Amino acid sequence: MTKNMTNQPADMAGLYTLSIRLVIGWTYFSAFWRRLILENKLIPDEAGYIGEKFNHFLPNALGIKPIIEYLVTHPDALHTSMVSFTIIEAIVGLFIILGLFTRLMAAGVFALAMGILLGSGWIGTTCLDEWQIGVLGIACGFTLFLTGSGTYSLDHYFKNKGYRFTHKKWFTYLGSGVLPLKNIKRFVLVGSLLIFGLTLYTNQYFHGGVFGTLHNKSVKPKVEISNIKINPSQVKFEVYRTEGVDVYGSFLIGIELLNENGEVIQSMNGVELSKFSKEKIHNHYVAKVKPGKHSLIIPLGAKADLMIDLKDNSSLSGKVSMIKLTDISGAEWIAEIK
Repeated sequence: MTKNMTNQPADMAGLYTLSIRLVIGWTYFSAFWRRLILENKLIPDEAGYIGEKFNHFLPNALGIKPIIEYLVTHPDALHTSMVSFTIIEAIVGLFIILGLFTRLMAAGVFALAMGILLGSGWIGTTCLDEWQIGVLGIACGFTLFLTGSGTYSLDHYFKNKGYRFTHKKWFTYLGSGVLPLKNIKRFVLVGSLLIFGLTLYTNQYFHGGVFGTLHNKSVKPKVEISNIKINPSQVKFEVYRTEGVDVYGSFLIGIELLNENGEVIQSMNGVELSKFSKEKIHNHYVAKVKPGKHSLIIPLGAKADLMIDLKDNSSLSGKVSMIKLTDISGAEWIAEIK
């Protein structure tokens, strides 16, 4: 009776978080399930490749942009990372569902959710989707680390069966049981306040959700034009899509070369752009700018050099002062040639 009463608080805390454990576990295990079982999304250069989705995070990621850029410019390293992440998510998710080494897996949940938050917290067309997934994952990971697993878990089963490793001190840090911290109340308070502070900071940074003007970078497409170079026969410039919906590209239906008065000197319409030569597109990342059925498609996070031949080589190059891009949505972007 005394023994049961001693273990009851830890067991009950783990029991109360059972629904969180199951749901958060499936959230991560389902990433593996979707990418390999239901459909293979780990094949480079095929539609749905998860590496291209990862590329979408790049333009406005917080703190980890150099890591993302390195991976999307090194396809082999990116593929290895995507496979590794998928395996880690499968292990973390399954072990959390089973309640096996719960605290260690909760730390994994915390780390994976942090990656989601910093990389894609700015993406979400309706309810700040990825930001919510990230901050809630961090809070759930912290909570599961505190509670461990209760009655319905392998941690509890092995402990009740008297397995020796469950009586080791390390098991209480990596598995379940009473967390052996001297000042648990302070640990909970400090950890909770830090997570709350991170929530407010990222909400403000990504969406202006605490004060000032609200903004959502996933609603309207934005394409940046830079590195313009012109010679008597050709105009070369870089396009980089930094905002807009991640599930489909910006559909470019017009490229115009303008003089200093804003008058059109040369142009390409949607039909011409749908036949844009792939040899005149140099993509920097895994997400590729490419001709589509009715336009030139620029996925979120894609960066590429475009080359346009001038029709009148002898006189046109000296007259071009601006480049204007037009999206099918009506959005326009203009860059001056300096």
